[in-house]
Amino acid sequence: SKFGLKVEEVIPFIESILKYESIRIKGLMTMAPFADNPDEVRFVFRDLKKLGLEIEKRNYENVKMKYFSMGMTNDYEVAIEEGANLVRIGTGIFGKRIY
Repeated sequence: SKFGLKVEEVIPFIESILKYESIRIKGLMTMAPFADNPDEVRFVFRDLKKLGLEIEKRNYENVKMKYFSMGMTNDYEVAIEEGANLVRIGTGIFGKRIY
C-alpha cells in the first residue's frame, strides 16, 4: 500500500526540486519486498546505497546522503551490511500487527 519513486526517477526528482532553497534532502529510504531469506532482497539495499553514492558525487546544493533508511525486522541485518544507518524494527519490538 506504500510506494515512492522508482530508481530511475530519483535523480530527476531531486533535480526538479533544487530550485526550492528551503528543501534539504538528507538521504534515501527503501523497503524491500518481504522474503523468507533476506539475502534474496540484498540487491535492493545495495542498489539504494549505490544510488546514494551517485547522488553524493553530483554535489547538489542542499542534498546530502547522510541517512540510508532501509531494512525492517525480517531483513535489517542484511540492510546494515549493505550500508543502512536507520532501520525499522517495529514488529521485532511490538510484535505482529493485529488487523
